Amino acid sequence: MSKIVILGAGISGHTAAAHLRRKLSKEHEVLVVSPNRNYQWVPSNIWVGIGRMKSNEVIFPLEPLYKRKGIGYKQAKAISFHPEGDSSETKPYILVEGVFGDNLGKQEKVTYDYLINATGPKLAFEMTEGLQPATNKVYSVCTYDHAEHASDALHKLIDQLKNSDKKAKILIGTGHAKATCQGAAFEYILNVEKELQKFGVRDKAEITWISNEYELGDFGMDGMLMEYNGFNMKSKDMVEMIFEDRGIKWILGAGVTKVEDGLVHYENLEGEYKTESFDFGMLIPAFSGHGFQAYDKDGQNITEKLFRGFMVVDADYTPKPYEEWTVQDWPETYQNPSYKNIFAPGIAFAPPHTISKPRKSKNGTEIFPSPPRTGMPSGITAKLVADNIIDSIKAGKESLHHKGSLGNMGAACIASAGYGMTQGSGVSITTYPIVPDYKKYPNTGGRDIKKTFGDIGLAGHWVKLALHYAFIYKAKMKPFWWLIPE
Repeated sequence: MSKIVILGAGISGHTAAAHLRRKLSKEHEVLVVSPNRNYQWVPSNIWVGIGRMKSNEVIFPLEPLYKRKGIGYKQAKAISFHPEGDSSETKPYILVEGVFGDNLGKQEKVTYDYLINATGPKLAFEMTEGLQPATNKVYSVCTYDHAEHASDALHKLIDQLKNSDKKAKILIGTGHAKATCQGAAFEYILNVEKELQKFGVRDKAEITWISNEYELGDFGMDGMLMEYNGFNMKSKDMVEMIFEDRGIKWILGAGVTKVEDGLVHYENLEGEYKTESFDFGMLIPAFSGHGFQAYDKDGQNITEKLFRGFMVVDADYTPKPYEEWTVQDWPETYQNPSYKNIFAPGIAFAPPHTISKPRKSKNGTEIFPSPPRTGMPSGITAKLVADNIIDSIKAGKESLHHKGSLGNMGAACIASAGYGMTQGSGVSITTYPIVPDYKKYPNTGGRDIKKTFGDIGLAGHWVKLALHYAFIYKAKMKPFWWLIPE
C-alpha cells in the first residue's frame, strides 16, 4: 500500500487528488492537507469582484466531497519538510499544524510514500508597504473574500458617483516591482470599466492601468505575436487598442513601493520616484514561496535541497545571461532531484528564469514581471505528476513517462470584459508555447503563429462563462468529470 499526500487544494492539488483517487485502488491512501476548507475556482473571482457573482458560486466545501470520494482531508498547514524522517520516525514526513477547531495549533507528523507539493504561492502583500487588502482604499481579487470586499468598495464608489458631481480616479494593476498575474488585473480593469458604463457613471471616472511591464500586453511572457482577424498583431498593439477604445490610461515600467490612503508610490525605469492618487485601487501583490524549512534525519537544515523560494524540481537552475536561457531549462516532470518521491506541479515549483526580459531602473531596481503559471498549466502539470505516481505504484518502480514543459505547452486565456449573456464581452488569447522558443520559431517571437491568436467579442464571454460551470462541475467530481480536459 502507498500513501500519497498532497499539500494544497487549489487547482493543482485538487486535480492531482481527483486523478489519483480515480485511478488507484482503495488500498492506496490519498490524503489532502490544506489550510483552506473550501475549493475556489479562482478565475471567476473577477466576477465576484464586480458583484456579478456571489462567493458561493465560485467555492464549495472540500471535506464532504472528499469524504464521499474516499479522499482523506486534514485542515492544516505545512510547517516543515522531513524527507528522510528523523530519529523517531523512519518514514519521510511533513510536520503540519492544525488551523481549525480542536486541532488549532496542534502539530503532528504526516508520513508519506509520495508527496505532491501543490501549495501554490504566498500572497506576499507585506512586500509592499500599505498594500494589505481593504486598507488605504486598495483591494485584491486574489481570493473570493478579497473579491467580495473589492466589490463592496467599488459599488459604494459607484453610488457616490451616481448621487453627486464627484469625479473619481481608479487605479488597477500590479503592486510590486516583480509582481506577476497581470492577466487577472487586466481582466478586472475591463470589468470595472464595463460596470461603470452599466451604472451610467463612466464619464465621472478616470481609469488608469499601472504595471511593471515594459510594454502593454507583456503579461510576464515577453508579449507575443499573434494572429488577429487574419493579420499578425503584437499583444502590445492589441492591448493598446483595447485600452484606447475604452479610454483607459496606462503607466508602465512601474515598481510600486508603498501605498498610503489613496496614494501609491512607485519607481519607474527612468529612476524617477512618482506618486499616483486614486479613490479605488486593485493591485496584484508579489507572489512568494511559503518559507518552508527542510531537515534531514539528523535534524540538519537541508532547505536548499528542496527550495529556492519555491520548490526545486527538474529544471536547469544554472545562472546564465538572459540571452542564453532556453526552453530546455524548464522542468518536464516536476520531480525534486534530491528526493525522487517529492513533486511540485502548478505554481509551487521554482521557475528556472524569468520569461520577460529582466530590466532595471537607472537606480538599479529590478522592475519586470515574474513568470506566470496560470490555471491551465497548473491542471496539466498536476495530472501528469499524478499519472507518473500512479504508473510508479503499479509498476513497482519509478516511471516518469508523462512529461510536459511550459516550453512545449500552450495556454488559452479568456479575459472577460463585461458580464452578461447579450452585453458581455471577452478577450480571448491562446499562446503556444508559453515559454517562447526562439530557436524553433525565430521569425514569430518564439511562438507558433498558427496556435497563437487573439479575438475580441461576445463569444469569448460565453466561453468564459461555460468554462466556469464546466470546471466547477469537474472540481465537484460529478459523473464523467475526467472527460473535461485540464
